[in-house]
Amino acid sequence: MEISPSNSILASILYMLIVIGMWKLYQKSDEAGWKSLIPIYNLYILYKIVYGNGWRFLWLFIPIVQIFIDFKWSIDLAKVYGKGTLYGIAIWLFRPIFMIILGFSDEEYLGHI
Repeated sequence: MEISPSNSILASILYMLIVIGMWKLYQKSDEAGWKSLIPIYNLYILYKIVYGNGWRFLWLFIPIVQIFIDFKWSIDLAKVYGKGTLYGIAIWLFRPIFMIILGFSDEEYLGHI
């Protein structure tokens, strides 16, 4: 199967938007943007942004439980940036798109829950 150049360019642009959006999301909460680039550590920081304690991300390593924890986290992430439950559900369903939107929006970080 051959990947066309236009698909590669589109995928690269989408990836860059996700990286920049996450970087800005971290900066809004007074975390260094580079922390969004490190796998697993970025989860720790995201949970720290939402709950003040990043170690809650370890629940994600428990099968089945991870679905519920991730759903609740998505809603709580929306709330700490001044968004509602519906936006949190959208984050859960379409994470890359809504994380980009949240990163580029004018919403400010309200503090952890």
